[in-house]
Amino acid sequence: MPVTSVDVDPDAATLTVRAEYAVPLERLWDGYVDPRLIERFWGPPTYPAVFTRHDLFVGGRSDYAMTGPEGDVSRGYWHFEEVVPQEQITVVDGFADEDGNPKEGMPSMVMAIEFGATDGGSALTITTDFGSAAVLEELLGMGMEEGMLAAMGQIDEVLADESLFAAETPVAAQLLSDTQVRVSRIVRGGVAPVWRAHHDPDLLPRWLLGPDGWEMSVCQVGESVGDSYRYEWQRIGGPENFGFTGEVLELAPDRRAVTTEQMIGMAGPATTNELTLTPVSGGTLVSTVITYPSRELRDMILGTGMTDGMEASYARLERDVLASGGAADA
Repeated sequence: MPVTSVDVDPDAATLTVRAEYAVPLERLWDGYVDPRLIERFWGPPTYPAVFTRHDLFVGGRSDYAMTGPEGDVSRGYWHFEEVVPQEQITVVDGFADEDGNPKEGMPSMVMAIEFGATDGGSALTITTDFGSAAVLEELLGMGMEEGMLAAMGQIDEVLADESLFAAETPVAAQLLSDTQVRVSRIVRGGVAPVWRAHHDPDLLPRWLLGPDGWEMSVCQVGESVGDSYRYEWQRIGGPENFGFTGEVLELAPDRRAVTTEQMIGMAGPATTNELTLTPVSGGTLVSTVITYPSRELRDMILGTGMTDGMEASYARLERDVLASGGAADA
């Protein structure tokens, strides 16, 4: 077990857990910033976690849910107060209701996660400030310490699996709920050029094409919250065409964009797409959480080979845009 010490301080109303790992600091850091990885160990073994949002920047937010063996669900949120790459993450950590709002009658804590290199690999110190001895006693009585130690006991196995950190892994879709899917891939390039490639009307037609044989015939980008966008594609030498339109709901440059998406000519509610860019040691983790109006539509879209088209596009982005410096800041 990686945990080396546990310190409960009633006077300071804190719980401090220290652990050491035989892996480089960069890998330990990536394990916490990548939602695909942290959810493999954040919940205790009998209460695995699913992160539907994980924004690693000051002002960002995480939303997660842990589901027990009887189907009971415990939800939580983080508000990011400080993010220093490979050094520290500080969050306000709280209980959430089904809508992601702070759960009435439940306290919030401040959790500081400190990272450091050691002679044998890396180390982690998690200090949770409960605000009062009464809250500390209440949450320890609910089994918080045991749950944290059980969760941290799973980290070694995740860190030891090099395939989970490989930048060469193709686009993958993970079902998060009946209506949500997370589609993710590490793109070998910096956050700023990857963001620009997703939002520059001169760059998008060079890579966002799906399988070979298509060209982007319309590229109208939404530049601000409230703007609409419209993308259309035409098969080269053929009559087939399709497109999407939608509205920009949120925009945090270089970090996060939320849009609606509706296939042109298709009736019914739109999807909501949450794009998040996170710097990791292999490049930029591009994660898109898609919320569909129904499970049936989700399964239908996934069955079209959507991830194959996205993989072809991201491979083209790396090869034709990022490798040539075409998306570098002006």
